[in-house]
Amino acid sequence: MGKQMTEMLKGTLEGIVLALLAEQPAYGYEITTRIRDHGFTDIAEGTIYALLVRIEQKNLVDVEKVPSEKGPPRKVYTLNAQGRQELEEFWKTWDFLAQHIAQLNPDNDNSTNKEN
Repeated sequence: MGKQMTEMLKGTLEGIVLALLAEQPAYGYEITTRIRDHGFTDIAEGTIYALLVRIEQKNLVDVEKVPSEKGPPRKVYTLNAQGRQELEEFWKTWDFLAQHIAQLNPDNDNSTNKEN
């Protein structure tokens, strides 16, 4: 992954994780797997675990310890009401940015400056 992609992803990763948790509760490794399944293959597990600590501290998720077949109990993260509000704000911001950035792209099909 290039440096530019890495930097852009840093700013959106929290929203991506919140979106995945809106679909269904999950534990850390499961979240990492789902992120990779969506094409973000270079994301390190440690990055996700650090982000989970931050969203837990920000009270965006509820955490339940669930027994594991192997090893210690797993922390299962569930998006709570505050997390849903944060996710809604993320999508509004994302839509705004995507729309306005697309307008700047001269190769965009919607651009009025495109030459044929």
